[in-house]
Amino acid sequence: MNVLVIGGAGYIGSHCVRQLIEAGHRPVVLDNLVYGHKGALLPSVKFYKGNLEDKKLVGEILDNEKIDIVMHFAAFINVGESVTNPIKYYYNNLSGVITLIEAMLEHGVKKFVFSSTCATYGMPQKLPLTEDHPQLPINPYGQTKLDVENFLKACARAYGLSFVALRYFNASGAAEDGSIGEDHKPETHIIPLTIFAAMGKRPSISVFGTDYNTPDGTCLRDYVHVDDLCRAHISAFSKLETPGSGNFYNLGTGKPNSVREIISGVEEVTGLKVPVEYGPRREGDPDALYADSSKALKELDWKIKFMDVRGIIETAWRWHKNNPDGFAE
Repeated sequence: MNVLVIGGAGYIGSHCVRQLIEAGHRPVVLDNLVYGHKGALLPSVKFYKGNLEDKKLVGEILDNEKIDIVMHFAAFINVGESVTNPIKYYYNNLSGVITLIEAMLEHGVKKFVFSSTCATYGMPQKLPLTEDHPQLPINPYGQTKLDVENFLKACARAYGLSFVALRYFNASGAAEDGSIGEDHKPETHIIPLTIFAAMGKRPSISVFGTDYNTPDGTCLRDYVHVDDLCRAHISAFSKLETPGSGNFYNLGTGKPNSVREIISGVEEVTGLKVPVEYGPRREGDPDALYADSSKALKELDWKIKFMDVRGIIETAWRWHKNNPDGFAE
């Protein structure tokens, strides 16, 4: 199938583009390169530089490339920034998707895969988190993702749009061959930040709070390999055949790791010492967040290759060791 990947030059999008090719599909990428990297794409991939809010451009791509399915990876994801600059997040994460869906409907494309987030759940009332957990986001980032989910449900009822929304936990790791990986500016994810501290690219890794109700006192989070995430997206295509259908799936391993376990894992994999600074808790950080992904495992026939966080760290280390400046564009 011809698949338009919005944000396809970004971290998860670029990995999904490669997975699409491996699965026999033809990806076409639209990315404004604000956070994406052209170097993350193979030269053979058809690329358009532009914004998803450009309805005319999106329509031309949908028609000219004979697009069957649209995948969205173009959200802004910095939780702290969403609190200090919510307009930026509502404009891109919500308004941009509304314009995109409007263009799709006008051009007869009614299959959509959306990257959502476990941040729609807010503070956990029970663990592991299941898809029917109350959705009470505590920041604008999570709220904009929930708003899109509700918008998609309305479009499914009104226009026959079929969609799948995939609620990520902590996307991590890099391509197994080391060809692409994380290159965020600024970087906010714990595994690359810890590797940077080990490499001497930053003075230390900060640990916020050591008195959580967890085995070692630090937060527990669910780390899922980026390629495992992408394989789930492609498996979700099977759920788009019925017009007006909407499906929601958690994507995580269900096997959480603590901050201290990530630090020790990086030290074991790299053979380097990680300098650590300890500080107070951050407001709003729950003790633990991890997924019940049994629905995706069953309904999508999803297979998780990287159940052990050490394997995830090994792929990340391979990328950062060989590409210390990222894509260096």
